[in-house]
Amino acid sequence: MAMRADDLIDRRRLRRKLTFWRVAALGLAAVGVALGVWLLGADLGAVSADHIAKVRIEGTITEDEELLERLEKIRETSSVKGVILSIDSPGGTTAGGEAIFNEVRLLAEAKPLVAQVGTLAASAGYMIASASDHIVARKSSIVGSIGVLVQFPDVTGLMDNVGIKLEEVKSSPLKAEPSPFNPTTDPERAMIRAMILDSYDWFKGLVEERRPLSKSQVAALADGSVFTGRQALQNKLVDELGGENEAVAWLATKGVDADLEVIEWKPRDSGGSFPFFRAMATVARFLGIPAESAAILGDLGTERLFLDGLVSVWHP
Repeated sequence: MAMRADDLIDRRRLRRKLTFWRVAALGLAAVGVALGVWLLGADLGAVSADHIAKVRIEGTITEDEELLERLEKIRETSSVKGVILSIDSPGGTTAGGEAIFNEVRLLAEAKPLVAQVGTLAASAGYMIASASDHIVARKSSIVGSIGVLVQFPDVTGLMDNVGIKLEEVKSSPLKAEPSPFNPTTDPERAMIRAMILDSYDWFKGLVEERRPLSKSQVAALADGSVFTGRQALQNKLVDELGGENEAVAWLATKGVDADLEVIEWKPRDSGGSFPFFRAMATVARFLGIPAESAAILGDLGTERLFLDGLVSVWHP
């Protein structure tokens, strides 16, 4: 009987503990849901009110479907009265820059839009900036590097040292060329150069179309050179020196209330639109866990190592 009584006491203690933790878990869940709903409601309220939308274009530029969708959503949102593109990029793939350029042009046709250059707007980064109707840059910003390139390694010497040979059978001499496993031939260089010059002419045409520059002036500036913001202003690659305040002031000249709040439209995967995800990311950081594996690659800058196709990028 003594053992049975002890068992009953232990069971009651266990039940009390389980009940406590169940209630605690439900309470925390309720608080979390309430907080998430409150914060989400605050964000939705801010976005539904008239405001100036800010979009950051940073790092290496690629074909970014999420960014394109975000720009489209901004274009369709009636509460957005003006747009600031905050650009800090060395460039990236030419196709990625083209896609964003086209979407920015559609947005600029619907709403007043200004580009504000931070540290750097080079190559495809400048291509995107030129899609705006006004470009503001810092005095010490780096602007320009108009051009296109293709880079590929030559590991034939390494293969010889290691004792590796590559055997291949292909339909024609230029198939899959240039290759890092074969010395580059003159026909291969001619093929790649023809592609580069075609895209280069297209890039120069965009700058000529979007900037108050003649064809000869664009040609003189499009030799790959980079310029400070002050030099870029003299060369008409930008319109004004300054930062976000100057960008907002320019929007005011287009009928946008300068007192409107500037709200950043963040990418979905960063949790910018959903406070719950932001909270989870904060918890992850507190625990020392990466919020997403892609962030690790971004921190390491590895995306720059895998740019396929023609690229328009400036390397310091």
